[in-house]
Amino acid sequence: MLTLVLFFLLQNISLQEASFVHPRCFWKMKQNEENDGESLTHDMFFLAPTYGPVSTEHLKYFLNIETPMESYQFALALTFSLDEVNRDPDLLPNMSVIGGILRSHCRSESQLHSCLQPSLNIDHYPPNYICKNWKMCAAVLSGPHWLISSIVGQSLDIYYSQQILQLTYGPFHPTLSDREQFPFLYQMAPEDTSLPLAMVSLILYFRWNWVGLTISDSDQGIQFLSYLRTEMEKYILCFAFVNMIPLSIHLYMSRAEVYYNQILMSSSNVVIIYGDTDNTLAVSFRMWTSRGTQRIWVTTSQFDVTTSKSDFSPELFHGTLEFAHHHAEISGLKNFIQKVNPLTYSDEHLAELEWMNFNCGVSASMCKTLRNCSSNGSLEWLLAQTFDMAFSDDSYDIYNAVYTMAHVFHETLLRPMDNQEEHLSNCFKLNSLLRKIHFTNPVGDRVTMNPKEKLQPEYDIFQIWNFPNGLGLKVKIGMFSPYFPHGQQLRLYEDVLEWATGSRQMPPSVCSADCGPGFRTFRQEGMAACCFDCSPCPENEVSNETNVDQCVKCPENQYANAEQIQCIDKTVSSLTYEDPLGMALTLMALCFSAFTSVVLGVFIKHHDTPLVKANNRNLSYTLLVSLIFCFMCPLLFIGHPNTVICILQQITFGVVFTLAVSTVLAKTMTVLLAFKVTTPGRRMRYYLISGAPNFIIVICTLIQIILCAIWLGVSPPFIDIDAKSEHGHIIIVCNKGSVTAFYCVLGYHGSLALGSFIVAFLARNLPDTFNEAKLLTFSMLVFCSVWVSFLPVYHSTKGKVMVAVEVFSILASGAGLLGCIFIPKCYIILLRPERNSLQKLKEKISS
Repeated sequence: MLTLVLFFLLQNISLQEASFVHPRCFWKMKQNEENDGESLTHDMFFLAPTYGPVSTEHLKYFLNIETPMESYQFALALTFSLDEVNRDPDLLPNMSVIGGILRSHCRSESQLHSCLQPSLNIDHYPPNYICKNWKMCAAVLSGPHWLISSIVGQSLDIYYSQQILQLTYGPFHPTLSDREQFPFLYQMAPEDTSLPLAMVSLILYFRWNWVGLTISDSDQGIQFLSYLRTEMEKYILCFAFVNMIPLSIHLYMSRAEVYYNQILMSSSNVVIIYGDTDNTLAVSFRMWTSRGTQRIWVTTSQFDVTTSKSDFSPELFHGTLEFAHHHAEISGLKNFIQKVNPLTYSDEHLAELEWMNFNCGVSASMCKTLRNCSSNGSLEWLLAQTFDMAFSDDSYDIYNAVYTMAHVFHETLLRPMDNQEEHLSNCFKLNSLLRKIHFTNPVGDRVTMNPKEKLQPEYDIFQIWNFPNGLGLKVKIGMFSPYFPHGQQLRLYEDVLEWATGSRQMPPSVCSADCGPGFRTFRQEGMAACCFDCSPCPENEVSNETNVDQCVKCPENQYANAEQIQCIDKTVSSLTYEDPLGMALTLMALCFSAFTSVVLGVFIKHHDTPLVKANNRNLSYTLLVSLIFCFMCPLLFIGHPNTVICILQQITFGVVFTLAVSTVLAKTMTVLLAFKVTTPGRRMRYYLISGAPNFIIVICTLIQIILCAIWLGVSPPFIDIDAKSEHGHIIIVCNKGSVTAFYCVLGYHGSLALGSFIVAFLARNLPDTFNEAKLLTFSMLVFCSVWVSFLPVYHSTKGKVMVAVEVFSILASGAGLLGCIFIPKCYIILLRPERNSLQKLKEKISS
């Protein structure tokens, strides 16, 4: 980007804001004099009423006397204001306001007390205009530094309290607002009550949160720090550092490099400067800017600085953002000065006094001249513009002070004729009147001197560029008004901002990089609130904004996406027939049911064979039928469940498996009784013949039915939603209701199986070709092993897997019974029929 290439856009700026028709642009030539921290500008003025008109000769007197360069702007503002007041036909008819300079030759703070007092003698008046025997109450206008006004006020209170009022121009200072110490002193500048909020609003606008602060070590600086800290804490903004510059020049010089290094070493790109302008703080700021320190300075208008930087680069803005009290523009000053004294005040002279306001149209040829930026070329360019003087805050205070006293004097004219002179000569009465004065000045701004009715100031915000050879450009980029609605108090003109900097974005000034969506801030102990680390959001939590302290947990029916920036609706699912796992379990259940049916068919077909008869074919039929139902039972666990299905799942499982295991127990008891019949005693034979083992099935099944009835009465199974076991899915499952009842049913199965195992184990060695005690023993061992393994696996799973584990246990235990009891028998029946004969049975017995 070429130097100042953005200035080509000045003519074509089109703004959105209704209140901003044309950008206010100001140019300034750097003055040669530099303030050394001791020299103070303290020319004072006085204002007094007089009868009759005042010619321009009186005003020329001001401009002809020898006045220091730094005081010219104040003298010019005073003469312009006096001329405007005296030409107003509605203000002070038949009277005029005259002014004079109260000059002393002391140039340092240390000399103030000794040399200021003689200057307060109001005896240097324009010849032939004011009699030395003065009888009117006069007003002293002191400033711009508060220390001068304080000393003047103390001196006036001692020697001139009956004759002289005091008005001050320059920044507001809390010390001067003490009415007991300074009863006749009035500060024209408003108190910066809304300045901290204005600066915080600007910080928020540019998304800064890490700023440095340099203030003067005085009551004014400390009070501002307190107000600013309060506003910043509301929005979690932090100070990178706080430099408190001592007022003593000797103490400051011993630590000047420390303050400078503090700024250089800080990661903050923004530094706020605030405090007394008549001490070492101004020296510090001038030194830092002259060294080309790459920072964005946020200051007030009292810290206007133009430097001779030779490393100007517009690619990245490092300049000054200035807050100045808002007031309407006062034009015509240049024309007035040229009319009063056209010889002494050339355009070149004016260009060195104050910021020049002119039309911001810049041609390409002029931009080329600025690029070269030689001293003569810059001045030639500046003088070629059509410009007018722009009032600074201090000059505007003088303007209002003149009008204030004019209105006070005007109020006395409304009194009866015999009291006018008395009021004009009595400062006590004028002081009482001054406290109540309020009016609207010619540019439309309200002025009030009542401390209780002081208005909160509005601020214009300027951006200042410092070009080589002391040429400076100041552009109004916005304003702040505490009277606007909350959230709209700061109004920046983005088009002008883009023109002035090349971008609508300022360089960042943050302690930590932003934590983007999907992350949250993590602050370590001892770190500032603006300094943090970034950590990913916890599982199933999201954040869709930057720098959030806590992520938001997704609702139960939603889950966080991979980036953890959005909650997505979960898919509702269950263990269905379409699911691969559900399909596999369904095929297994159907295959086992079909195979069991085939075994039942084989047994029915060979029901007259010795093997089938020897193993109690009726109990075998019952067991096979119950196993068919056991294998069909898992079909209730697969598919979208409802309340009826959930109840049938557990009841069917409990009753059918009880029937199967109790049948095994009955078969085991039958084997044991069959061999006991051969021993003496009729009772065993009676039990076997009467079919007592069959009652075992009925009794055991009835007990399980009672347990299930209690389960249904106390806490039956119901539909439940499992939103945690599987990411992105909501599993519809059957909650067992009473877990105790479920384990009672399962425990009852276990007790029957254990009883069958013990009985079968005792009968395992009984002699018989078709003795199935060993098969029953092994089948119960498999059955118990499956359900013992089921318990830990079942508790370690959730959702569909939990259902699948239960289904698999049902199929595995049923397959164990089928395989261990009936497969060997089918093998003999189908493949070794020779062993399924009565002869083989007799051979075994006889041997």
